[in-house]
Amino acid sequence: MDYLRNLGSAAASSLLQKSGLTLPFSLGEKVHSYQGTIWTLHDAIKKDDSSPVSVFVFDSTVPTGKSTLPLAKNALRKLRTIRHPDVLKFIDVVETDTITYIVTERIRPLSKLLADWAHKPVNARQEWLIWGLHRISVALAFINESCQSTHGNVRVNSVFISPSGEWKLGGFEVLSNPADEAAALYTLGGIVPDANQYCPPEVRSGGWSSLKTLGVSCADAYGLGILLHSVFNPSHPLPATTLPPHPPPAPSSRGDIPQSIFPSFKRLLNPNAKARFSPKAFLELGMGEKPGDGSGFFANNGLYKICASLEGFPLSSDGEKAAFLRTLKDSADSFPPEFANYKVLPSLLTSLEHGGASAAQLLPLVLQLGKNLPPNEYNNVVLTPLIKLFASPDRGTRMALLDHLPEYVEKLDNRTVTDKIWPHIQTGFGDTVAVIREATIRSIILISPKLSDRILNNDLLRYLAKSQTDAEASIRTNTCILIGRIAPTLSTVTKQKVLVPAFTRSLRDTFVHCRVAGLMALMATIDCFGPEDIASKVLPCMTFTLLDKEKLVRDQAFKAVELFMKRVETHAEKMPETALAPGSSADADVPAQYALVNSAAGAAAGAAGALAGWAVSSISKKLGAADLQSTIGGGVVDRPLSAPLTEGSSATGLSGDPPKTTLPSTSRPSLGPSTASTPGPSSGSKTKGMQLGANKIPGSVARAMLADELAAEAAGSSSVPGGWGDGDDLMDVTADAEDWSAFAGGGGVVENLNLDYDADGWGDMLEPEVAPDVLSPPPPPVQKPIATQSPAPRKPTVGSSVAAVANKHRPSSPLNPNSAAPPNIVFATSPPRTSTTTALPKQPLSVSSPVQPKPAEKAPAPTLDASWEATDWQDAESRSSTPAAGSQSLAAMSKEEKAAELARRREERKQRIAQLKEQKKAGAK
Repeated sequence: MDYLRNLGSAAASSLLQKSGLTLPFSLGEKVHSYQGTIWTLHDAIKKDDSSPVSVFVFDSTVPTGKSTLPLAKNALRKLRTIRHPDVLKFIDVVETDTITYIVTERIRPLSKLLADWAHKPVNARQEWLIWGLHRISVALAFINESCQSTHGNVRVNSVFISPSGEWKLGGFEVLSNPADEAAALYTLGGIVPDANQYCPPEVRSGGWSSLKTLGVSCADAYGLGILLHSVFNPSHPLPATTLPPHPPPAPSSRGDIPQSIFPSFKRLLNPNAKARFSPKAFLELGMGEKPGDGSGFFANNGLYKICASLEGFPLSSDGEKAAFLRTLKDSADSFPPEFANYKVLPSLLTSLEHGGASAAQLLPLVLQLGKNLPPNEYNNVVLTPLIKLFASPDRGTRMALLDHLPEYVEKLDNRTVTDKIWPHIQTGFGDTVAVIREATIRSIILISPKLSDRILNNDLLRYLAKSQTDAEASIRTNTCILIGRIAPTLSTVTKQKVLVPAFTRSLRDTFVHCRVAGLMALMATIDCFGPEDIASKVLPCMTFTLLDKEKLVRDQAFKAVELFMKRVETHAEKMPETALAPGSSADADVPAQYALVNSAAGAAAGAAGALAGWAVSSISKKLGAADLQSTIGGGVVDRPLSAPLTEGSSATGLSGDPPKTTLPSTSRPSLGPSTASTPGPSSGSKTKGMQLGANKIPGSVARAMLADELAAEAAGSSSVPGGWGDGDDLMDVTADAEDWSAFAGGGGVVENLNLDYDADGWGDMLEPEVAPDVLSPPPPPVQKPIATQSPAPRKPTVGSSVAAVANKHRPSSPLNPNSAAPPNIVFATSPPRTSTTTALPKQPLSVSSPVQPKPAEKAPAPTLDASWEATDWQDAESRSSTPAAGSQSLAAMSKEEKAAELARRREERKQRIAQLKEQKKAGAK
């Protein structure tokens, strides 16, 4: 066999060398099964589109070439002009002086397929042969009736099989019209190879010219009968009726011819040409249009019914379509491979393009029939039409494509999915029909491995984020499952940003199974989280589901938490016991004055220390940074907060004298940027003191200070009002002006309280030039404050710290909306009593502080904010050096007397403001 193939290739090469032409096709091997004609058949490939074709080659240089050249020219002329679905399709021709190339569709000789079908079941073989004879009968009826011509060469070698398994009529060497003067049949009919063997009886007796006076169908009907006998009995000799005296076919010679066709077969071979059955009559009888013996053998053929239904499928009713598709599904396995792959499949795909409800039934059949295709043909026959169908706006077609995507997705390449399928499939996320949206989400998991990274980490996630808020619970659930499935393929940055928020949203969904899906997705993607992320992000977002109202969710939540906790525990076991370097200690730098003294006070603080043990560990760590950068442990500021730090002044109080412990003063309102100085003489930033951790003291120092304070308060708790136990140093944020009057006269710890109140709630603080906090007449310029002796520096109590924390959550000042605490509240201490926190909801408070007043000429030029703060702190210095008589008298006054006193003080304040303005003008000059 290989020798014959090589011989055929060599013959083709020699032909090309002789012609000296560049052909539009690549001539392939010779088809050796095609013999007994004036042509040689070759398989070929067109160069322009690489489509398979067949080439009939006629060489006039062969011994019989010159005599048969007119037959070749007649065949070319007739093949060009006759176009019919059942006639061999002409494509191109190349002619030289000696060689003619006729290019047709890719075909195979019938003789080759008859040998292949000889071993198949009898019923299937008979069905295929009858269907083929029907196609040839249609072609002959067309030539005889429509073309008014005679074929004159009907035999096995004139029939070919197309790739779709359909029979095609060829062999037009002597096809002639009686009206044509140059008709080849009547003069050259005997030159055709084996012509005398297949000629009808009238030709044997009267020659080929006798056919001109008979009907155009006489010779073709006789040839159709010989063809019928040859295809059903390929191993039998020709029937006896072909030889004189031309007896009619005997029943014993029927062979494998079906009983229903045998009567028609005998009429086709009738020796009397005028009484002979024509191809048209044979066709009508087979279609049941004409009554007779064995009528309907074509109409009852299964393959014929399939072809007829496929041609009329778009115009059929829904019931007819459903019945046909059921029949097609049941008999699909019995179809000839060529018929199923290249006839039924293209017809179904064409019908699928029209869309409609039948798409859900058509596509499974397309995929079922396509399984028998070779891999190299599957793309062209099945995938290419299916990919085009994704652009169809028909919802039935889109739904069918998505439902059956698992059956063909493996045969799609990455580029096809990214460039041709994704642009159309993404429209399903926003479809108004929920079924399409859900099917789109379910299909993404199949094509996600073939999508590009840009689509996965950007476009797809945007659609999924919207799907998590879909009105349909099933869509939200499937979206969560999809995110969990594609999570390993996402980039590291995308995992950190998307997974926890996405799953957390599902955990808070109202649909039970969506919450379960969120927990299971977290468990499935545990490898996407590091131990630190599990402890800080995953577990906090998951633990609330442990008390979910549904037991199904709770059970899954416990499993998930247990899984993540095991991962964290495994990592924690591998961690070192401490991160400190060997030999270092957190308490190495604790000053001696902050050490806990083993005294009676320290012993008495045992109970309080045990009670507030949580405060020692939490406040010193969480509040220490904020407290230590303010006035706690930072010394008493001997200047206005808005004034710059002068040389030699100490902001920390840690060098020299022990720090003076006053509770932190809340920030004052400011209409401009803060100019608070930075603690520490070496700081170069003006805003450093307002930052967290600007003045840091080791945690051991804070613990020592708190312990010392607890001991002192435990020793004097019986005589100190407002201690830790009674909670009096916690501010009542709901108190009004009447409640604060009790604090004004109680204990004498807060001096010169300004209980002024006016209609706008903020008094004259909103003056256009300055807003001083003046509560008393200005002190004499040369008078110095009376130093108040204190037995020991006071340290902040835990109660006062809690009060400071509470004040941070009070409403912000209208002058400075960014401040979290009211700017008016200032804490003060006065030995030997504990400090009492007081505040007015509408008026600022002053701090009693032994601050040395600074000369007026050295103060910076007053601005709206600076003058307000300077005036406030200067007035506080004056009040700190004199007894707070005004405060004591206010406590004993009646309401009328208080109103008169407040009016007097308001007038004095206005005078003081006017005096400051004049001083400012004088200083400017």
